[in-house]
Amino acid sequence: MRIFSGIQPTGRKHLGNYIGAIVQYVAGQDRGEAIYCIVDLHALTVAYEPPALREAVYDTAATLLAAGLDPDRCIFFRQSDVAEHTELTWELSAVTAYGDLNRMTQFKDKAGAQRDLVSAGLFFYPVLMAADVLAYRAHEVPVGDDQRQHVELMRDVAERFNQRFGETLVLPEARIPEVGARIMDLQEPTNKMSTTGGTPQGTVLVLDEPDVIARKFRSAVTDSGSEVVRGVDKAGISNLIDILAAVRGVAPEDVEREFAGSGYGAFKNAVANAVIDYLAPVRERYQALRADEQALEETLFDGAEKARAIAAETLADVRRAMGVGPVR
Repeated sequence: MRIFSGIQPTGRKHLGNYIGAIVQYVAGQDRGEAIYCIVDLHALTVAYEPPALREAVYDTAATLLAAGLDPDRCIFFRQSDVAEHTELTWELSAVTAYGDLNRMTQFKDKAGAQRDLVSAGLFFYPVLMAADVLAYRAHEVPVGDDQRQHVELMRDVAERFNQRFGETLVLPEARIPEVGARIMDLQEPTNKMSTTGGTPQGTVLVLDEPDVIARKFRSAVTDSGSEVVRGVDKAGISNLIDILAAVRGVAPEDVEREFAGSGYGAFKNAVANAVIDYLAPVRERYQALRADEQALEETLFDGAEKARAIAAETLADVRRAMGVGPVR
């Protein structure tokens, strides 16, 4: 089985990224042929500063390696180093419906948040994402729940391509964690945790110091009750229960049973301490990895060479099926 996923280098990675995607990346190395990339081309679709983007790529690379990605057990590279992604995007555009792109929830959300230019790249983003995955004929895509719609679109695109040009592409399946698939902002628990659209105090960063993490959880919004149970009217406490369940690798019901009769204060402290311990090894390894940018570049370059060999084969088959380029 082949596994593929990409992660944006926009902002420092937060607890939602870690639980929803990064932990799955690491586990995927033992379940199949794992291919992961830092999707820097996707980051161009919103306003950014070029020097900051380069720094963010290194930050993200170091974070993933610190979390447990092993270049000897997976292919890890930078998206822009493999040109096959961009060419395949154009070819897939021939079988992508305008109406499908116009219905994408994330485009509407991000376009609404833009103060100035809403780029065509932001609208076309899902086609590039489809090319990222389909270029490697991946069977599985580990993502958070918010990416479900994008995986459904890439399946539709692959199916439409195969129907029109012959069986060429693999229809991937989303792999979404049962617990922690959608970690919410601690201050606005009806909104997803985010470094770009969330609240600073409600976003727990992977590299936050222990005292900062503890402070954020102590100030987490809950509700007027005192019972540690999930409910439709208890978004804040439900989010904290899901976080602790994901960190411990247990069911939310187990957390509810353990903290039955406990107050919110004691529960918040327990969640904070568990998250601090959970993220400590990553934070410790990150510093040494981030300091050696040359080593990071070499890792990404080597990974791109391996990725290109796979993507080039897919692209050749796509070209042949579509009648593009010389006959070979």
